[in-house]
This record gives sequence, C-alpha cells and structure tokens, in this order.
Amino acid sequence: MSAILKTYLGLVLAFLYVPIVVMIVMAFNQSEFYALPVVWDTIWFQHLVHNDRLINASITSVLLALVNMVVATMLGTMAAFAFARYEFRGKSFLQLLLFPPITIPWLIIGTSMLVLFFWIGIGRGFHALLLGHVALSLPYVILVVGARLKGFSPAFEEAAATLGATPWQSFWRITVPLMAPGMVAGALFAFAVSFDQFVISYFLAPPGQTTLPVEIYSAIRKGFTPEVNAISTIIILVSMGLMLLFARFYKFGGER
Repeated sequence: MSAILKTYLGLVLAFLYVPIVVMIVMAFNQSEFYALPVVWDTIWFQHLVHNDRLINASITSVLLALVNMVVATMLGTMAAFAFARYEFRGKSFLQLLLFPPITIPWLIIGTSMLVLFFWIGIGRGFHALLLGHVALSLPYVILVVGARLKGFSPAFEEAAATLGATPWQSFWRITVPLMAPGMVAGALFAFAVSFDQFVISYFLAPPGQTTLPVEIYSAIRKGFTPEVNAISTIIILVSMGLMLLFARFYKFGGER
C-alpha cells in the first residue's frame, strides 16, 4: 500500500511539474519550433528584452498586482478583524456573501463588472482593473486572515487592556504581530489572484493597455513565440524564490 501511495504521489507531482520543466527547457532551446535535441541558448531572453508589448504588459501586471495586494490586504484585514471580534446585525449574511465571488465563474463576474462600470460611468482603465481585482481578492484575504484570528482568543488583547494599553496600542502591539502570518499569506493570495487574472483583465483593460495574461493569450492567437516561454520562466523562478523567502521567515501554521 505504501508503494502504491508513493507511486500515486509521484504521478501527481509529475503531472503538475513536468509541463513546467518542459517549458523552462524550451525557453533555453535555440530552435523556434522546439526541435530536438535541445541546443542551449539564451536567444529568446535576448529577444524578450526588445519585445515592448510583453515588457509593458508585465510592468502593468506587476504594478496592478502590487497595488491590489496592498489595498486588498488592508481592507480584508480590517473586515476579518471586524468579523472575528464584533457582533452586529447581518454578520452571518455578510460572511456568507464572501463565497459567491469565489464560486461564481469569473466570466460572469467580468461581464457583470463591465456592464456595471459603464452604467455608472467608470468605464475601462487601470482604476477599473484595480476595482475588479480588489473585489476578487478580498474574499481570499478575509478568509485567510479570519482563520488566523480564530487561532488565538481575545484574551491577549484583554490582558493588554488590563495592563493599561489603549485599544490602539493593543491592536498594533498585540493583534497585528499575531495576525502577521495570516496577513502575509493573504497578501500573497491577493498578489497571485491579481497577477494571474485573465477574464477580468480581458473585459476591463482599455485599448492599448493590457496585462501579461491577456498579452500572452493574444500572442498565442497570432502564433506562439518562445519569448512567452522566456518570460514565463522568469516569472516562475521569481515567484518560487519569493515563496521560499517568505516560507523561510514565516511559519504560516502559527509561529514566526
């Protein structure tokens, strides 16, 4: 049974990671048509430097994801704290409303946002993209930070209050450090959701401005280029490096 489970686990991991490894290898293949054997070269990374469309789309995606990460983490943390520490009318209903944005197909959400934004005069643009991405990221941040808040009771804050700490001091010196792992995890979720988002970006991006997923989709429709492999390789290596870095300094299960 143990051998069967290990084999099954190996097959699952291979199914997930072999396509990524092949893509990385082909990013360094000199042949434009993926001819074998592989002739190692960095020609597609050199071409990528001069591909203004991919570079500009990458900059837009990173900037949008960073702004979304900050805004969604701040708003989501405040909402999670309110859900965890206060009782108010309609609380259960509001918590229930966190799940539809996760479960409803993004195609439906993107269409509805496009109609709504034009109806109220917002239209398309970076501001519309940010609103759409924040709306999708908030449920993830609230759920992750809320789960962290459930891991410790209000007794720590009450103890600080008995020692003379004001609510503001108790929040910054007690609550925030305890919430920090959840906030970091929520911020990473918000960044990933925004950076990887295709449907909302496709509907709300203005003409002449696009995000990396939309630009890759357009490039594949016109004819696949190994430059896409090159920029995907860079993204994978950077994202894995950041994940390892955060995992090194934060134990998301609880302790820091």
